[in-house]
Amino acid sequence: MSVPLSTVGGMEQRYATSDEGRDVLASLDALRALIQQTGSLADADLVDAVGTVEALGRMVDAARVRLAGEVDARSARDSEDRLSARFGCRNGVELLERTTRVSAKTINARVRLDKRTRPRVSLTGEELPARFPHVGQALRDGVLGADAAHEITSALARVEDRADPVEFDAAEATTVAYATGALEEQAGMIPPTFAEVEVHARTWAAYLDQDGPGPDAERAARNRGLTLGTPRDGVIPLRGSLLPEVAAGLQRLLDAHLNPAVRFTPTDPEDRDETEAWSQDEAVHDPRTNTQKRHDVLAVIIQTAAKATETPTLGGAAPTLVVTVAEEDLNNPTAAATIDDTPVPVSTAHRIACTGAVQKIIHDRTGRIVRLGTPERVFNAHQRRAITARDGGCVIPGCTIPAAWCEIHHVDEHANGGPTHTDNGVLVCWWHHHNLDRSGWDIRMRHGTPVIKAPPWIDRRGIYRPARNALTRLRGPSG
Repeated sequence: MSVPLSTVGGMEQRYATSDEGRDVLASLDALRALIQQTGSLADADLVDAVGTVEALGRMVDAARVRLAGEVDARSARDSEDRLSARFGCRNGVELLERTTRVSAKTINARVRLDKRTRPRVSLTGEELPARFPHVGQALRDGVLGADAAHEITSALARVEDRADPVEFDAAEATTVAYATGALEEQAGMIPPTFAEVEVHARTWAAYLDQDGPGPDAERAARNRGLTLGTPRDGVIPLRGSLLPEVAAGLQRLLDAHLNPAVRFTPTDPEDRDETEAWSQDEAVHDPRTNTQKRHDVLAVIIQTAAKATETPTLGGAAPTLVVTVAEEDLNNPTAAATIDDTPVPVSTAHRIACTGAVQKIIHDRTGRIVRLGTPERVFNAHQRRAITARDGGCVIPGCTIPAAWCEIHHVDEHANGGPTHTDNGVLVCWWHHHNLDRSGWDIRMRHGTPVIKAPPWIDRRGIYRPARNALTRLRGPSG
């Protein structure tokens, strides 16, 4: 008869025999008691407890790695009988995510470590040693932690294909002995810290690599990568390594839009008549940091690429950002919409739905789709060319973003009945478009051309003046 272990994660897990189950439950009870008594432990007992619990944790980590690897292996079979399919999951990672409620990143790390430390099987069915047998044995014995195992295998894996097999085995064995304190115990020295293990492993990797790594370009190609992280505080972390030519191309695009043009001393806007158009010398303070500006340029690059005719399609259609919002929240400024399951303000959903690479999906309380954003709310290519010819670039005074990098803004919101017509569309850059409602700038249309009112701190009179118009600039002064 099996014993339900319902104490972990609130789930009933039946895998132990009666005697084994009692032993595990007794250990869990001892841990609970230790947690409750931690504050009353003497200093020496506290330090001893830390070491004891960490030793237990190493065994738990070894079991986590082994179990995750086994689930992944049984789920990798190319058949409907694979483990993950039997439990209604796409793959082993999803099954482990649902079972453990830990992140996919953690699960993938466990699976990767198991693959590196478990015996392999050849195409003929012959059992082969693990890639890192010494790490695997120390991990299973509970003398090497998962962090150290990850570091050792990752450092040495980078040179595995170029190192002499005998030297590689010696490097692994020596590093494991160093990390577990076996060498220090023999020499009567203090066991190393994790940081010292890192240095030791990387030193061995450098030694094994000394006879000639692959060409720099080849190594760079292996190390290139880009990763989008998980949402945190309303933003998505972006990290990675770009090849030099890719970074140079990106830098040129950033420079093209972030290097300020030569400007003259700004003129006081209040000295201007309301019939006089805003001029380029009326430079406006930009509150963004340099990193924020680079983000905004990247946003424009992505939107421009999504609309390009050369961009690959997804399911036969251009890459389209899908924004979902509840019908009852459409006019609630404090409500949230979602983009790829990430919450964003409804106001953001309204703004980005003006661009051609976005579709808005409106649903009711039950999740039934009640309305789809239609192409009519997006300015077509002919309208964009006409508006570009009129405006020339972002209409906000002092902004130098060219037309090709601008979005078209509905002056009278489409959601409020505003038409998708050249008389109701103006060019604005990504940043001004997404901050129009809180920047203090206001745009209206007068006889088919935009007029702009500056924030009070720029012009206290609150008058609307014509935008700097590309067509009138080309015509020049009359008379």
